Amino acid sequence: MWSDDEDQHCRRREPIVETWEEYSRVYRSFERFMTISEHDRKETVRVFFIEQDVPPPEHSENDPLDFVPTNMLAALFLHSHKAEVRMPSGEVDMPVIDDNHDGTVSIRYNPKEEGIHELAVKYNGEHVQGSPFKFHVDSISSGYVTAYGPGLTHGVTGEPAQFTISTKGAGAGGLQMAVEGPSKADITYHDNKDGTVSVSYLPTAPGEYKITVRFGDKHIKGSPYFAKITGEGRKRNQISVGSCSEVTLPGVISDQDLRSLNASIQAPSGLEEPCFLKRMPTGNIGISFTPREVGEHTVSVKRLGKHIANSPFKVNVCEREVGDAKKVIVTGNALKEGQTHSENVFSVDTRNAGYGGLSLSIEGPSKAEIQCTDKDDGTLNISYKPTEPGYYIVNLKFADHHVNGSPFTVKVSGEGTNRQREKIQRQREAVPVTEVGSQCKLTFKMPGITSFDLSATVTSPGGVTEDAEIQEIEDGLYAVHFVPKELGVHTVSVKYKQIHIPGSPFQFTVGPLKDTGAHLVKAGGPGLEHGEQGVPCEFNVWTREAGGGTLAISVEGPSKAEIEFKDRKDGSCDVAYVVSEPGDYRIGLKFNDRHIPDSPFKVYVSPAMGEAHKLEIAQFPSGPVQADKPAQFMVRKNGAKGDLDAKVVAPSNNEDDCFIQLIDQDQYSVRFYPRENGIHAIHVKFNGVHIPGSPYRIKVGKDDVDPAAVHASGKGLGDIKTGEKTDLIIDTCNAGAGTLAVTIDGPSKVAMDCTEVEEGYKVRYTPLLAGHYYMTIKYNQMHIVGSPFKIYCTGDKLAEEGGQETSSVVVETVAKVSKGGNRAGVILPIFKSDASKIVSKGMGLKKAYLGKQNQFALNAGDAGNNILFVGIYGPKGPCDEVFIKHTGRNQYQVNYLVRERGDYILMVKWGDDHIPGSPFKVEV
Repeated sequence: MWSDDEDQHCRRREPIVETWEEYSRVYRSFERFMTISEHDRKETVRVFFIEQDVPPPEHSENDPLDFVPTNMLAALFLHSHKAEVRMPSGEVDMPVIDDNHDGTVSIRYNPKEEGIHELAVKYNGEHVQGSPFKFHVDSISSGYVTAYGPGLTHGVTGEPAQFTISTKGAGAGGLQMAVEGPSKADITYHDNKDGTVSVSYLPTAPGEYKITVRFGDKHIKGSPYFAKITGEGRKRNQISVGSCSEVTLPGVISDQDLRSLNASIQAPSGLEEPCFLKRMPTGNIGISFTPREVGEHTVSVKRLGKHIANSPFKVNVCEREVGDAKKVIVTGNALKEGQTHSENVFSVDTRNAGYGGLSLSIEGPSKAEIQCTDKDDGTLNISYKPTEPGYYIVNLKFADHHVNGSPFTVKVSGEGTNRQREKIQRQREAVPVTEVGSQCKLTFKMPGITSFDLSATVTSPGGVTEDAEIQEIEDGLYAVHFVPKELGVHTVSVKYKQIHIPGSPFQFTVGPLKDTGAHLVKAGGPGLEHGEQGVPCEFNVWTREAGGGTLAISVEGPSKAEIEFKDRKDGSCDVAYVVSEPGDYRIGLKFNDRHIPDSPFKVYVSPAMGEAHKLEIAQFPSGPVQADKPAQFMVRKNGAKGDLDAKVVAPSNNEDDCFIQLIDQDQYSVRFYPRENGIHAIHVKFNGVHIPGSPYRIKVGKDDVDPAAVHASGKGLGDIKTGEKTDLIIDTCNAGAGTLAVTIDGPSKVAMDCTEVEEGYKVRYTPLLAGHYYMTIKYNQMHIVGSPFKIYCTGDKLAEEGGQETSSVVVETVAKVSKGGNRAGVILPIFKSDASKIVSKGMGLKKAYLGKQNQFALNAGDAGNNILFVGIYGPKGPCDEVFIKHTGRNQYQVNYLVRERGDYILMVKWGDDHIPGSPFKVEV
């Protein structure tokens, strides 16, 4: 589709870069930016342009050019766009672009080689959406089987991907087709009775699919084909219903002790999973778990890594208790077809299926609202309510296995909501590697504030925190400057009025990036929280840590959006969108075809402000307020006519109305009563529209809850294996008391628990399927540094594959202080180093001379960061003088002076570890 984003450029009337020398006598101005229609959704191809008439040119009778050329638009297309075909040999050829004179253009190409070709269509040097397009060229003459069609190269989840197989003149033989990929794809075909067969398959998950076509047990030319299936425009919703076995264990344990206990259960096959401890009605402790196997299981209950009394316990599981998805009965026509804006109901009967969790996910053109009614007798009524017609994929699992028929493909018909969608796509280049000692910069845009209220700090990988400088580059655009002293991941905290700005704390890697991908992209700003009709809604996107790739930005809602994009050339960019209608919008941000964290963002765009712009806030609390105590501020209407209302939203998302009282003819008191600690948002509206500056953020409570102080570490963040329990530690020391939320998205649900330990909290989980998992760790609803973490899992398949599964645990934490926190002195940072990589050289390592400066050198450039310790001990005690000089970039020069003859011991340590060769024997 010709993008409205480009139409916006037209209205700005940028200078035309094309030259039209051949039409110099007759000129009709066409200012146009064009892109090729995406292949991931059906659209009507349209062309928008601005046409400016000019007086007819003067010409002689012999001048045949007395009309405006009809191919003007095609000429512009040729000047402003480039198309090229890369052949299998690697050579590049140029196709022909034709104007169809109906608002569309055609691209023609006469192939010279057989095999997979790539058609690249670029504008201003950047690929248009969907480019490059792949197609296969066959050199086979008639009498052989061939295949062609878009379904062999690309498609969209939930929509039929189609292609055609021609068997004209091929003779007798069996035709076989297979589709392999991330999901089951139902294949249908139709004999056209003309020597061709139309084939359609329905992919239910994005990814690469392998299409195999055989004739007479042999691959046809070009088979197997590989199709890229995207999930563009698809929305997903899911619910889980627990059904666990409960066993009471002997002994009495206090509630305080229960918080520090964790439990795991090991099946006869060796599969070990965390299980939940709970207080039973009898007062005893009990465990809750999902039985997966028949036989004797071992339950281990530990406190700080040590078994409690009577642990481990033995639990016997009989056959009828093990969850069996095949015994789940599902009834209802809603799993075959449905209606938009209606409750589509089906029933699930698990009475004879044993114990197991039931999980349901629905993915399709809209996010279907799901309702579940548990009848407490092993049966459930489930309904879903979609808002857009199309194909929906319903995944229904019991005990981590698909029930019979799942995944279901449901055709939903009916009226849609006529939501409009606009999308732009931009290539993001990887930024140069930052070195130690260089000037580093992180930029962000926050219009309408004063730099006086901004502050920034940088924490090095070694745990050293320093203040950073903030400069205002231009109106509303700020930059944080700092000079790193070590390699590794730094934490940059940026605060406005002592509250983290959206996106903060930031990860900033000095040296080569250790990981790349969409999970490392960050976005934040008012345009992702709220907006106003007809006014630019702005936000920032930071892609520096994600490396190079394609950033796609989409806005979907009641009206079409105009999207502006400005690259700051430092791994960050500004985005602004304008919509003409109020209502709920979804802002989707994808990097290399994968949603970034928290995308899509749901934003309510309010009607035009009108008289609401007259209102002012006064006496707003300048600092933190206390929980469970009332606070207030004033609102002046300044002559505006209408109704004022206000509410306060707590960190837990609980909402409470504010009490509004008329103080004077034009002045009101707004009183609110916060009930929990953390950052609250106060929404003040006039006639249903936010007043300037609303929502206002305010800190409640004395505890300084800081997600930048929370760190995660452990083998549970690295490479893991299916069926093996793994764990990680989340260090919350000096971060204050808050809400810790851990979510794991991946190929399977995971049994997960969280228990309190000395330095914070231990999270344990067991994956069941191989693949990539993403662990999101938030503290008071803000990502900690590094979140989400990408975790790669290998191993056997212990559950059935399906859609992405989500598992989560939430804990209200208590304030923790590190061991040195209540004593005078410095808390040692956490060092990451390897002493074995230090290189030492110099005569002073072997021989020394009396009364002279003896020296040697150390190179710790590849050894990470730590503290260097040097000690020399002789026949009568330590030597007189040792001098260490750091010459830069972890290079050291050591001088020492001895005054007694004999053999000395020279010890050199990098942190707690000896360097290679230490201790050295030195002869004096």
